[in-house]
Amino acid sequence: MNKKEVLKLAKGFRGRAKNCIRIARERVEKALQYAYRDRRNKKRDMRSLWIQRINAGSRQHGVNYGNFVHGLMKENIQLNRKVLSELAMHEPYSFKALVDISKSSFPGNKKPTAPPKVGLQILV
Repeated sequence: MNKKEVLKLAKGFRGRAKNCIRIARERVEKALQYAYRDRRNKKRDMRSLWIQRINAGSRQHGVNYGNFVHGLMKENIQLNRKVLSELAMHEPYSFKALVDISKSSFPGNKKPTAPPKVGLQILV
């Protein structure tokens, strides 16, 4: 890169990094490295955020994230995590319907029932 391009990219930096070419070149190179790395990390961070939102929404209805997603897979409901998180935030009734479907399809999601009482049985 020539001097003009480097200083244009260094616009907004603090101190001599914005006008001294040697320092500006180093700072611009490092900034481009950070930008490259963080374009990949952004995808990771967003997926993590969606999972947290889905987990919070499903726990309100008594199911954790893993069991919720497993129940949806068994019912062949193919919604991605981004859509599920949007439903959890903005469409609580629709999301509750999905949680109910998930609960009914996966036995781990059902509420435990009391085992039958074993005692003396009188035969007549």
